[in-house]
Amino acid sequence: MRIVAGVYQIRLPFPQSVPGYTNVYVVEGEKGNILIDCGWDWPGALWAFREGMRNDSLKFQDINWIVITHTHPDHYGLAGKLKELCGARVAMHRLEAELANSRYETSAVLLNEMSEELKKNGVPQDELTDMRDASLWMQKFVSSCQPEIILDEGDKISNGTFEFEVLRTPGHSQGHICLYEPTKKWLFSGDHVLFQTMPHIGLHPQSEDNPLEDYLKSLNNLEAMKTNFIFPGHGPVFNSLKLRTAEILQHHDQRRKNILKVLDGGMKTAYQIAVEIPWKDRSKAGKFNELTSLDRRLAILHVMAHLKLLDSEGELGRIEQEGSYVYLKKS
Repeated sequence: MRIVAGVYQIRLPFPQSVPGYTNVYVVEGEKGNILIDCGWDWPGALWAFREGMRNDSLKFQDINWIVITHTHPDHYGLAGKLKELCGARVAMHRLEAELANSRYETSAVLLNEMSEELKKNGVPQDELTDMRDASLWMQKFVSSCQPEIILDEGDKISNGTFEFEVLRTPGHSQGHICLYEPTKKWLFSGDHVLFQTMPHIGLHPQSEDNPLEDYLKSLNNLEAMKTNFIFPGHGPVFNSLKLRTAEILQHHDQRRKNILKVLDGGMKTAYQIAVEIPWKDRSKAGKFNELTSLDRRLAILHVMAHLKLLDSEGELGRIEQEGSYVYLKKS
């Protein structure tokens, strides 16, 4: 549907009856259209994209650029096929381009690294395989491709009507970008800022050394910008960036307090901490053992990101004990 003059939103469904949609955006311009993100590679998403284009009288051949905010499958999966259909050039941050191949084409090394990280952070042997392999099903919904355009912080993308500034916003993914249109004060935020859910921030083998610190810094940088509309990768378009930023910061502050409270009881692994703190899955609040294997893995990686930040701030220490990392509160 048409959101504002020149911007259309198409909602592409997730595969395998997984609830949720990816918002993709077509931005019209005098020199061609820009598609921002592209959803999963499966027939339902491709059909929804075609119908969305038809309903808004848009044309495949008018899409000249496909800009990927990050290479998670729900934002990147259809890139290869849409590139062929539209004849468009794909653009993404240089770090995402470097990581895409190891994530989707040669993933065995990444799986081994994930297994080692989970093991070192206390995941029991009988849960390790299920957690390691919990995202393997996603690979068949990705038609990966290498970009023709490599982006970096401060680069510009113009279609003759609108000019976007590339903002690197790491945390959710190492090379995650947002696009900012300074004249209209539009922010296309990918998964960096969402209105209804909290973006996942985890210490992943493909993340940088301190992803939560990176995320909070880039979030604070965005908050200072003037925005009229925020176009997120999931959920509704909104215009209250400062309010939403405050809610996200409060969420992470509460998670920090929960982790430190658990450590009041003595040394713990990331797994043990994750078991003891409250979680919310896609529908309700619950306990760690009520989550799916994938959500349990995400929960542990998220705790690891918080522990890394707390360690860097001197709040706790990490030691290795019997092959696992355990954390001790310093005060």
